[in-house]
Amino acid sequence: MKLPGTYRHELKYPINTADYYALRQRLSSFMKRDFHTGKDGFYTVHSIYFDNADDKALREKIYGVQKREKFRVRYYNEDFSFISLEKKIKYDNLCMKLDAQISKDEYLALLSGEAEWMKSHPSELVRELYCKLKYQQLRPRVMVSYLREPYVYPPGNVRVTFDSKIRTSLFSRNFFLGEVRDICATDSSGEIILEVKYDAFLPEIISCLLQTEGLRRQAFSKYGACRRFG
Repeated sequence: MKLPGTYRHELKYPINTADYYALRQRLSSFMKRDFHTGKDGFYTVHSIYFDNADDKALREKIYGVQKREKFRVRYYNEDFSFISLEKKIKYDNLCMKLDAQISKDEYLALLSGEAEWMKSHPSELVRELYCKLKYQQLRPRVMVSYLREPYVYPPGNVRVTFDSKIRTSLFSRNFFLGEVRDICATDSSGEIILEVKYDAFLPEIISCLLQTEGLRRQAFSKYGACRRFG
């Protein structure tokens, strides 16, 4: 499939609460809140990831495969009026996200194993997933949920997010009604992940604002963290 997008840089940093408040104060002076957030500046992300019985996506992450992909279905808060199928392509420190909107009925059919509707779907991405459901035997494996606080800066198409309260559905496969039983997926319930995404360059002002003693980049994967338990 011809890729309609371009790769972006993606950097991740686990931070503590003190660094979060310091960085948040600095960044909010120069960056705007994402307009999708509520009045409090947050929204909740729910992502259902697909993998096969051999844990192909998980193993590729663990072994550091240079180029890899993951499929997921995502919705926000508890709102099922906008659901997207997404394919995230990772190439070293670069990433690309392709997406297609699907209806609630299509979402429910996909999670229940009904896939024939996908063959004639107008979205090429939906049709691609149909093929991989068949020959890779992809299936819904886990729901990853977290609270996101996003900021944007137009020069460089910069997006900075603080993700907290990361939770995993563990062994539950009941993703239908948005009432998933989940548990904390990180070692500490207060752990926060800072993510920085940008196109060709990171503006100097944002780079300076992110300078914090002890800030160390790590290859953190929410999917990997949420699959630690099985």
